Amino acid sequence: MMMECSEAAYASYSVSRAPHGAEPDRTASFCLKGLRLIAILAGMLVTGTAQADPLSGTALVTSLRQGGYVLLMRHASSPATPPTAGIAEFGNTKLERQLDEIGRSSAQAMGRAIKTLSIPVGEVWSSPTYRALETVHLAGLPNPTTAVELGDGGQSMQAISKGQAAWLQAKVAERPRAGTNTIIVTQYPNIQEAIGQNASGLTEGDALIVRPGDAGADEIVGRVKIEEWPTLASQR
Repeated sequence: MMMECSEAAYASYSVSRAPHGAEPDRTASFCLKGLRLIAILAGMLVTGTAQADPLSGTALVTSLRQGGYVLLMRHASSPATPPTAGIAEFGNTKLERQLDEIGRSSAQAMGRAIKTLSIPVGEVWSSPTYRALETVHLAGLPNPTTAVELGDGGQSMQAISKGQAAWLQAKVAERPRAGTNTIIVTQYPNIQEAIGQNASGLTEGDALIVRPGDAGADEIVGRVKIEEWPTLASQR
């Protein structure tokens, strides 16, 4: 069957070059559609995470209150270059990238909103980078577990290893403790490598809301910008 479709696909190319008015190859057209569908499904299987109908507003908050979701979050706003010793924060002894004023205030506001909305938080996982841990601490989240797999190896915004991506995919697929949500804070390259195109456009502080499913059938059901949490809290 695959050989027949391959031949038909080639035939469709020949038909496209045929004189105007020539009868199209119906088998080729059918096979090309089938091959495109297979490619789409294969892309979903590679990342292991599909895009579901989005939740937002009250519906999203109601679902999060019930627990069972993983919030895969990019750290809050941070300048692209590390600080000098003169302006580094007290705890930033390695002079890593740190949050700017917008990042600090938005992380604090997000944490207050999550508490106001009574969203239960269970496990918190964080990259060991200073900016990720600062996001967690300023948000007032439970003490995080750090994992080197969530880190950047000291190479900010550089591609991560396949092993790190596989680790994050597995972590996102883990069901949270009953009645709680898991929060994972890391960097964009880690999320992009693990989630693929579903991470497109994810800016600093954004969180993907993932619903782990059976046999790796995880679904992204929402996306929340860090500045949207206070708005959700005001609508409760």
